[in-house]
Amino acid sequence: MTRVIGFDPGLAIVGYGVLEYDSKGKKVIDYGVIRTPKEESVPVRLALIYKATMELFEKFKPEEVAIEELFFNTNITTGINVAQARGVVLLAAIHYCGRLYEYTPLQVKQAMTGYGRAEKKQIQEMVRVFLQLSSVPKPDDAADALAVALTHIQTSKLSNAFLIG
Repeated sequence: MTRVIGFDPGLAIVGYGVLEYDSKGKKVIDYGVIRTPKEESVPVRLALIYKATMELFEKFKPEEVAIEELFFNTNITTGINVAQARGVVLLAAIHYCGRLYEYTPLQVKQAMTGYGRAEKKQIQEMVRVFLQLSSVPKPDDAADALAVALTHIQTSKLSNAFLIG
């Protein structure tokens, strides 16, 4: 089995989801969030994210890391902080295993629902269905991270189908 950890990056909350998969299926290992205190400075929060991300890598020992790319809406200040947090997770992933895969929000929506403009609730429900869970994972950031990990699994299956040799 291959172990993948998916991340939904943010400065206040980083969602993560750990899955194992092979040709027979997939199973949930763990999911949750990394939270940073808003009263701390951005550099301290980034350090906390790095430390917690490295602890997750050590605990779960993933062979692959999947992370959502940024989508800038209207608030550029929030976007910059999220970009910095995402950069910290990218750095930790490269230091840990080097097998890093990035997916746009559109790719995640299409992989989960077949529709690139799907609503967040639809994606979260499909995470529940694909992973055969009794309820949608909470908080939302953890469900989003599981969706990123599932997108990676779907994409890697498709890529492997075209391998020669």
